[in-house]
Amino acid sequence: MAPRADGVEVVWAVNGSCLGRIEWTGPEGIKGSAAADAFGMTPQGNEVLRVRIDGWKPGSEYRLRAVTESADRKRAEESEWKDFRTLDPAADSTSFVVWNDTHENHETLKALHEGSPGGDFMIWNGDTCNDWHKEEWLVPTLLDPAGQDFTAGRPLMLVWGNHDVRGRWAYRVPEFVATPANKPYYAFRSGPVAAVCLHTGEDKPDAHPSFGGRVAFERLREEQAAWLEEVTASPGFREAPYRVVFCHIPLRWTTERVIERSAYGNGSYDYYSKFSRDLWHDALVKWGAQVVVSGHTHQVAWMPGNDDFPYAQLTGGGPQPDRATWIEGKADGKSLSLVVKGLNGEELQNASFKPLR
Repeated sequence: MAPRADGVEVVWAVNGSCLGRIEWTGPEGIKGSAAADAFGMTPQGNEVLRVRIDGWKPGSEYRLRAVTESADRKRAEESEWKDFRTLDPAADSTSFVVWNDTHENHETLKALHEGSPGGDFMIWNGDTCNDWHKEEWLVPTLLDPAGQDFTAGRPLMLVWGNHDVRGRWAYRVPEFVATPANKPYYAFRSGPVAAVCLHTGEDKPDAHPSFGGRVAFERLREEQAAWLEEVTASPGFREAPYRVVFCHIPLRWTTERVIERSAYGNGSYDYYSKFSRDLWHDALVKWGAQVVVSGHTHQVAWMPGNDDFPYAQLTGGGPQPDRATWIEGKADGKSLSLVVKGLNGEELQNASFKPLR
């Protein structure tokens, strides 16, 4: 998970008290291992182990495997070797895949894994689950969906959806998911594409009784607004040829209406995140964001940019096989293309953008 230009974070599940390390090989036969956390401890745990690897070279091929030992040191297991390529901000081209709204549907997950191409990264753009009412759902949903190694050939970047924050055990999701900066929002560069990943929170106000006081997304959106101004002004982002935003709930929708807060108690919810857009819009326009890629609506929709909203909005996906999609993104010096495909490979929507620089 969380591929970077200088490394990656490896996350894997265990079924008892264990220690772990990552062994790796790289260009020109170099070898190494990673076996310490930020506090000087060997990575260890009862459910999940995590190892962050730093110091690798951009755009380079590596192989890695996990070595897991029982805490009493009486048993050890080695995983199969897995290929990995670091991101390269200076590359001439990049490719990526987007999934969203899988909602634990195993038939859909298997078809997405089988049909989706590889890429420099994959965005799982929210709603991995229905809710987290049972703690034991975390590992199979996030680390072993439908019993497959879904990150083979497409290292994972997770974007939180509104269902990913529901339920008694939602607060534990960060233990099982790695992001580049250990926050639920982040930005990175892959070839000519600068990507900003944002957390739109829930589709109702924080005070909604169904949340039981467990969420505080109004504050998180404000925090992201300040960060967005800073990161989009940084080198590598203010000069990127293509500028893409990923967030689960769209920032625009085909028919927009303002929901009065009192109406949320009557089953209403947000098809688009006006809460987020009100805070982020000016920074996105100033940056020159070209497109926002979202899910949430369980339908394919395309809204070109206009005078009020210079950034386009693309949505797709749904949990049922007849609604599920993946988005294939490719960018080079001539164009950025986004193609939405159904599970049968049929092209449902496409959009292309010219480089800004």
